[in-house]
Amino acid sequence: MARKRSDRPNVVLFFTDQQRWDTTGVGGCPLDLTPNYDRMATEGMHLSNMMTCQPVCGPARSCLQTGMYASNTGVYTNRQMPMNPELKTLGSYFKEGGYTTGYIGKWHLAENEIPGPVKPELRAGYDYWLASNILEFTSNAYDTEMYDGDGKPVKLPGYRVDACTDAAIRYIDEHQDEPFFLTISYIEPHHQNHTDDYPAPDGYAEKYQARWTPPDLTALGGSSQQHLAGYYGMIKRLDEALGRLRDSIKSLGLEEDTVILYTADHGNHFKTRNGEYKRSCHDASIHIPGAITGPGFNGGGRIKSLTSLIDVPPTLLDAAAIPVPAVMQGRSMKPLARGPVADWPAESFTQISEAEVGRCIRTVRWKYSVQAEQADMLPNHQGATRYTEAFLYDLQADPYELKNLVGRTHLRDVADSLQKRLLARMAEVGEDLPEIVPAKPTPAGQGTSNQAAADTLGEDWLSPHRP
Repeated sequence: MARKRSDRPNVVLFFTDQQRWDTTGVGGCPLDLTPNYDRMATEGMHLSNMMTCQPVCGPARSCLQTGMYASNTGVYTNRQMPMNPELKTLGSYFKEGGYTTGYIGKWHLAENEIPGPVKPELRAGYDYWLASNILEFTSNAYDTEMYDGDGKPVKLPGYRVDACTDAAIRYIDEHQDEPFFLTISYIEPHHQNHTDDYPAPDGYAEKYQARWTPPDLTALGGSSQQHLAGYYGMIKRLDEALGRLRDSIKSLGLEEDTVILYTADHGNHFKTRNGEYKRSCHDASIHIPGAITGPGFNGGGRIKSLTSLIDVPPTLLDAAAIPVPAVMQGRSMKPLARGPVADWPAESFTQISEAEVGRCIRTVRWKYSVQAEQADMLPNHQGATRYTEAFLYDLQADPYELKNLVGRTHLRDVADSLQKRLLARMAEVGEDLPEIVPAKPTPAGQGTSNQAAADTLGEDWLSPHRP
């Protein structure tokens, strides 16, 4: 029987790694990979246009923890570690708000040279700790090792998704009588770095061999035919984990007293837009799943407004009635559950400072992105003094971004308008305004090919062995 412990709901963040938005049923996947996620999105609030603000593991996590863009956290590449321990995080905000806090899974905000244990001062205010700094380096699919609050290694049985989920269920059971904030940070469906593979549970990849391929991967190839079956199998097990987690919450009578938010750090383009899997402003990299259920969100329906990973921290705090600090640069999505918000931003904003230095905005219809040449990058490569228009996509006609319209003379007014909006967003987050060089004019009827829109930018350090 459901029981209302207090007016302060529990908050659970179910966080996946490298998951595309279109792997979900409500996102258009026909393979029935995510019935639990789809039910959650249908019962609660489905964020159908949710984007990441940084399609790179560490930078995205710095944004998630602080509510600030990576240009302000200082973690704008995977190399810029550790995150400044003086920055306040979700763990510290919830702790100060009277919550017990727990973190399970991948952290990726401590020293890069230490893949496993995380020093207490770098754990960002979380009380309970069972994690690994770079989980892909301390575990395999059936060999999970994480580290407890004393920094000691803990071997967990089962497939890695199940090992993390079992730990989360134990945490919830042990903390059911006090308001808790729990982050479960899975490595799946990220590739296993040292094998450059997507290791699904035994028997799962076989179910998805030669099945549905998203249109961008059909057109551009990459590694999709080698990796999609395992990737889908990993997502299927994640969805089963979500079902188990929600079942445990229901069995403890906490269903009406718990907010669950599901999202990912970034997507996956399977080596079609550059030499690896992410680090691109294309939707395959930045469009991520998003759903919220629980008090204040149930019945919210499908939200078409542009939302972002940067909006997750204020949303979680708002769900717990904890004041959202002014330093956070996103907005709570909770008001969207009650209907359209008149002054909600009409575009999302994404930064990249690894593999390329670029910026983009995405509206419901348009994607506009700029990139910097090496000579124009700032000394630390966080940003640049000058960018060049890189691509323009009409998402209404070309949702999988296969026809780059950048430089089209008949769309110059559109590009100019989007450029002004991009510069406004850069200024809003505190970036110095750069020069943006227009793309070379191209008459209607001509343009870049699919492959030209998928420039390979590979650098020596962008290997399968890097996180």
